[in-house]
Amino acid sequence: MSIPRLHPDTIDQVKQRADIVDVISERVVLRKRGKDYLGLCPFHEEKTPSFSVSPSKQMYYCFGCGAGGTAINFLMEVGKQSFSEVVLDLARRYQVPVQTLEPEQRQQLQRQLSLLDQLYEILALAAAFYQHALFAPQGQQALLYLQSERRLSQETIQQFQLGYAPLGWEIIYRYLVEQKNKPVQLVEQAGLILPRRNGDGYYDRFRDRLMIPIHDTQGRTIGFGGRALGDEQPKYLNSPETPLFNKGKTLFALDKARDAISKQDQAVVVEGYFDAIALHAAGIGNVVASLGTALSLDQVRQLLRYTESKQIILNFDADKAGTTATERAIGEIADLAYKGQVQLRVLNLPEGKDADEFLKGHSDGTQNYRQLLETAPLWLNWQIDQLASDRKLKDAFQFQQVADQMLKLLIQLEDSPQRSHYITYCAQILSQGDSRLVSMHASNLLAQLKKLRLRLQKKEEKPKAQPSQHTSQNPSQLPFLASSERSLLEKAEKLLLCIYLHYPEYRQTIIDALEEQDLLFSLSHHRFLWQKILELQPVLQESSGTPDPLISLLQDCTIIFPNEMAQVVHLFHGDDKLQEEIVRAPLLIRSAIACLERVSCEKHRRYCWEEWQKLDLIADAQRKQYYSQQICEADRRIKELDQLRQLHLSDLLENALR
Repeated sequence: MSIPRLHPDTIDQVKQRADIVDVISERVVLRKRGKDYLGLCPFHEEKTPSFSVSPSKQMYYCFGCGAGGTAINFLMEVGKQSFSEVVLDLARRYQVPVQTLEPEQRQQLQRQLSLLDQLYEILALAAAFYQHALFAPQGQQALLYLQSERRLSQETIQQFQLGYAPLGWEIIYRYLVEQKNKPVQLVEQAGLILPRRNGDGYYDRFRDRLMIPIHDTQGRTIGFGGRALGDEQPKYLNSPETPLFNKGKTLFALDKARDAISKQDQAVVVEGYFDAIALHAAGIGNVVASLGTALSLDQVRQLLRYTESKQIILNFDADKAGTTATERAIGEIADLAYKGQVQLRVLNLPEGKDADEFLKGHSDGTQNYRQLLETAPLWLNWQIDQLASDRKLKDAFQFQQVADQMLKLLIQLEDSPQRSHYITYCAQILSQGDSRLVSMHASNLLAQLKKLRLRLQKKEEKPKAQPSQHTSQNPSQLPFLASSERSLLEKAEKLLLCIYLHYPEYRQTIIDALEEQDLLFSLSHHRFLWQKILELQPVLQESSGTPDPLISLLQDCTIIFPNEMAQVVHLFHGDDKLQEEIVRAPLLIRSAIACLERVSCEKHRRYCWEEWQKLDLIADAQRKQYYSQQICEADRRIKELDQLRQLHLSDLLENALR
């Protein structure tokens, strides 16, 4: 569907409701400076912030490159979207009713916009149902668990809207579909039910589980975390990815914590739902949880919007898994931390306890926890301490290993009092309490750093093979592929589209395969067709009639987009050869996906190589190492995919489509 002409009233309302600081802070780390905010400009490289955002004027301006405008201008430039696309996105976000100038387009547009509203309603009904079930006789065990083992008050249970999913295969299905008359496709899309493998009906995703609603920043239910009460695995089960819920971009309890984060100018991130709930119940309200995944950059940027000092404290579990999660989170944030855009600290609680256990194990757990937050070490101190943890420094080999790892961290710091401070800090650890050795170890570390710097400089000066300069080429041209590779890629993409268009039973298989590998179509005309197919998904889900309406709907697009559709309209007519080969559809799909993945790996490798070349080997040693690892990983995967293609996968594609 084309983007309609929007009514001026809709545009005016969006401009009034969209807060420029809220919008820009999702992409740029902003610090308050007087009445305005400053950050590093996203439109050109700079080390000193010159990008200013004015809340009073609702405008931004960069004094370095001259970029400026409103929140709409910013999103148009950053996302390379049209004016209407940006306004529609903001209208959905700020719940502005959309009016268009073409009455014939309103019904279809409203259908798309109302999909999210319907999902919100379904999830709200489910949350209320689970809450009611918790206090019913069937929820007695779950309620006892919350009150006895978790020691949660009635007030806290209500605050977090905790509930219970009863034991049974079709409880929520019958409630929402049969009693509340909600479309089964939408209930499935909300992540609450799953289709049976034999195609005969649906069953509940959550059964006999304690239910923890997950809310967006406006307090609306967007998903659930379900904790098993028995031995069922997994112990914690989250909602799947839905149009409302993205686990990597959502923080549990942020809707309840954001005011406290702003007031205390500090955000605390824990691992588990009940760690966050217990801390809130204890009066420590600036706490969120990361939903069991490594803290992502998107999640960090959400938190930075609410703290002026940009202070984030990671309080993950002190076990091996928690330490790994902390290290991964540091890896995500390190670039911001080195630039001073985030003040990152790490808190490991005594005796390896999590926050919930710590609060229960101390008579004055709240005060003790607050004191530990105040003394939590900076992330670099924590990393250095981890290097020496459980290592026998009296053993010469282990001593040298720790010292070498310390050097890798120290080399990333600029020559400054900060580096001198950390050299002394490392020397004290290596001296194992003997103050007479501190000066000697500090001198050795400094000498090794100078040698390492010289060695890195020499490596930098060596001539390197230069990649061809195509960084801004249209991806559809794929200049790094040989003509034979481009031909095979075109056949692979054409094959996937033909199967999707003409054999509906394989559509979900193709979608799952693309999403699993995070793949996109590389050729522009195929990518355009796929985008139109995705835009029609809500309409298709509502249509249960025969024949299948997809091709008919796509043919309508040829009127609106004659030039773009001209290159793909031949795919609508099917292919006799494919009909003969369709019995091997799963293998054909895997073969085609392997071709797309290889191109994706090539593009990623190329990007990493170009980024690697831009970095200084001394100042950016950690990022250099990261991109080197990415290049090696891409080479390994490309080799695997090439081996697959040697097993006559290319012949399969040749035979399927001529």
